[in-house]
Amino acid sequence: MIIEDNKRNLDSVLKAAEELLPRNLYEELVNKLNEVPNLTKNEKIEIVEETVRDFIAHMIQPGEPVGTIAAQSIGEPGTQMTLRTFHYAGLIEFDVTLGLPRLIEIVDAKREPSTPMMIIYLDERYKYDGEKAKEIARRLEYTMMENILDSINYIIGDRTLTITLDKDMMEDKGATTQMVLDALKRLKLGEFEIDEENPYVINVTLSEKVLPDEYLYDIKTYTNIVDKVKRAYLKGIKGIRRAIIRKDSRTGEYIIYTDGSNLEEVIRIRGIDYRKVRTNNIHEIARVLGIEAARNAIIEQIIDVLSNSGLDVDIRHIMLVADIMTWTGKIRQIGRLGVVGDKTSVLAKAAYEVTTKNLFEAAASGAIEEFMGVTESIIAGLEPPTGTGTIVTGVARSLIRKLNEVKEVNEFEFEHRERA
Repeated sequence: MIIEDNKRNLDSVLKAAEELLPRNLYEELVNKLNEVPNLTKNEKIEIVEETVRDFIAHMIQPGEPVGTIAAQSIGEPGTQMTLRTFHYAGLIEFDVTLGLPRLIEIVDAKREPSTPMMIIYLDERYKYDGEKAKEIARRLEYTMMENILDSINYIIGDRTLTITLDKDMMEDKGATTQMVLDALKRLKLGEFEIDEENPYVINVTLSEKVLPDEYLYDIKTYTNIVDKVKRAYLKGIKGIRRAIIRKDSRTGEYIIYTDGSNLEEVIRIRGIDYRKVRTNNIHEIARVLGIEAARNAIIEQIIDVLSNSGLDVDIRHIMLVADIMTWTGKIRQIGRLGVVGDKTSVLAKAAYEVTTKNLFEAAASGAIEEFMGVTESIIAGLEPPTGTGTIVTGVARSLIRKLNEVKEVNEFEFEHRERA
């Protein structure tokens, strides 16, 4: 009970809870009490008191080594994770990295995932219509000329290229002959026209600028021109290699899964619910939506990786990792090029990786080790500032640091007076 029995009523209990709970948690509690019908006053009082008891029970004690606990809580079950790559959500069309490799990608803040992907939800006008979903998927797929080509033929010494298009692939990709003509126009190869007998055959007459007379019999020049034609852009968003549509059996809505990611461009497509677009590229999220969105993505994706392996880790440990990675406003890896590398302690950095290099650099620059952290204290055989050692070592080292600061000030003033 948070107040005495003879003073227990709903108003007094809520007032006591307001003083103990964080504001957002208290407001959520009050809103839910009002939302649930048919609750008696005694039941509401019990709910409030149970919430407060639960909150207090989960508070961390001062001096608790939360970093070590978080590392152990994630690292220990991490040894049980799979090293393999699984198919995602039953999609046999492409693989997505899961398990330990994906967890390492996240905490190492890899610039781009080894298998980038997106989950795209559609808005109300499109999500229940399979044809409209297919239309959007076609607009997403990055399509080049080579994706719809049947063949490109040429004769050495002749300026004519014969481009034959694959009708079935054009229909599958949603490409049109006009798109092909526009692409050829951008390439500025010369004159071109559609064959009168077959609308899927285009004859291109190469200009002298593209194929000079002295290179008429140079096969390498022809090969370069053909490669240029194959790489010509037709439609779609850069980075989206494939788009696959799946119907959710529970809700009946169509969802698009993509092989590749480009959040900035995808959320601009009409018909897509930009609020529900998901990508596994965390740096892309930070660039487009900000560091807070990236922090949430780190939490969600670590939880997703762990749960897919059948592991259950308290979200607070994962939140701590996400906070450490993002609190500076940029995404940092948990490693010597990120979180560990930013430590001020020489011994803490040397204990992680490249020990000799760190020690040599510290010696050359005259770095000072103050033994304020856990790692460096253990290395030196000192009581680490954690647990019961927090007060003793913390106060002692704080006093020593202040005495040193006072000493430096006095020495400076003494030297200044001597010179005067």
